[in-house]
Amino acid sequence: MNRQIRQVTVLVLVMMLALAASLTSVQGLSRPALWESSSRQGTLTTDARNSRMVYAQFGTDRGQMLAGDTVIADSQASDDAYTYQRTYPGGELYAPVTGYFSTSFSSMTGLELAANPVLNGEDPSLFSSRIKSLITGETQQGGAIKLTIDPQVQQAAWDALGGRRGSVVAIDPSTGAILAMVSSPSYDPNLLASHDADTAQSAWDTLAADPAKPLSNRAIAGDLYAPGSTFKILTMAAALRTGTAGASTEVEAPDTLTLPGTNHALSNYAGESCGNGKVTLTYAFAESCNTPFAQLAMDVGDEELATEAANWGFGENLEIPLTVTPSIYPANDSQAQTAMAGIGQASVRTTPLMMASVAATIANGGKQMTPYLISQALDSDLSVVSTTSPSVARTPIDSSTAQTLSEMMQQVVTDGTGTTAQVAGVTVAGKTGTAETGSAEGGPVTWFVGFAGTDISKPTIALAVVLDGGEQTATTGTGGSVAGPIAASVIDAAVDQ
Repeated sequence: MNRQIRQVTVLVLVMMLALAASLTSVQGLSRPALWESSSRQGTLTTDARNSRMVYAQFGTDRGQMLAGDTVIADSQASDDAYTYQRTYPGGELYAPVTGYFSTSFSSMTGLELAANPVLNGEDPSLFSSRIKSLITGETQQGGAIKLTIDPQVQQAAWDALGGRRGSVVAIDPSTGAILAMVSSPSYDPNLLASHDADTAQSAWDTLAADPAKPLSNRAIAGDLYAPGSTFKILTMAAALRTGTAGASTEVEAPDTLTLPGTNHALSNYAGESCGNGKVTLTYAFAESCNTPFAQLAMDVGDEELATEAANWGFGENLEIPLTVTPSIYPANDSQAQTAMAGIGQASVRTTPLMMASVAATIANGGKQMTPYLISQALDSDLSVVSTTSPSVARTPIDSSTAQTLSEMMQQVVTDGTGTTAQVAGVTVAGKTGTAETGSAEGGPVTWFVGFAGTDISKPTIALAVVLDGGEQTATTGTGGSVAGPIAASVIDAAVDQ
């Protein structure tokens, strides 16, 4: 073989090896090119421009979502390129939970995204189902998920909100199972899931431009709320933990309290007096008096209040499996800020789920269970393949403190600011909250958090109700007058009497 032939042979071999390496990189490793692991558009399989992958991902016979025996998300055969159309019989009632599965935007949200491996059939727990499909030649079907949501409680919460901006979260205190998660206003996920691009885009444009933010899940991930007087639960817990004061401790309750280093005179709601000027903390808690609790916060100290908030889960990341925005206890640099934080104002911010968990912790004797939305994963035949086991997230208070707080919260409902949350045949414990929005227009943010049961030593529901402030709420609105009746409706639907 002469020299020229050898050179050509070597060149051909090098070219063939380069071609083989490139094919392996693109087809086997999903790289966009041999020299890059991914591009700005992602890998070959995640690049939205790859129509084959879009059709494969969004043309799957995805599994159902079930709330009890109610189907809230399903797939139906369609006569277009995607083969299957995702439908949402639960509509706007469940949209903040289900999210949407959109072919037009090549995207998914909510549980469609968080539980995607099960719903599209790729989860390891569904391995036997995939083998069965391979052997029988049947079309691969996704698995289903059964939620912890109780349809009756969910509907009651939605109806009680009546289209107002706000949220309701209800939890089983003993397990952490989420019984209801409502965010209002909501949206129709069927429009966003439409295979007609114009329909989906029009719906998106309308929803994105809506100032009421219907696409936000206010329960866990919308704008955080100032908790108002519901935060006094944590201030009281800190006082009990540090030995600063007890439920029966008598404290000064002036009509106004000038905050240290400022000219601001803090008053009680609507300028009301708190008893005769000297009351027990139980009374101040039941009547939601600001001046004694602002002073208590300063007596406890900012460091201990920050510790208390962290003990309950403020600042912690959480997935249920939807991602929950962490609640915030601010870094205060003055006693005045600590005083305001102690009554749930200033920069303290939280989610309805966090405050429902606070109530559930007290109801459960001090043990805070990890909240969760998915009860079971099922195969395509609806046989159970996995079940969520309840777990303790943390224990911020002992059983004695839980009992004390429970008794104080019961008094709020029996003869304090929360009487509107009373339900016949049920014992209810709660705390109202009214938080200023900082706006001159409309009323405050209003809260009710609490728990209930026919036997208060074994509560069956804990909940948080919050309504946005602004023009939808009267300037005289309070947690008791606005949120309390909603809580009563939800409790009435949830508690077997």
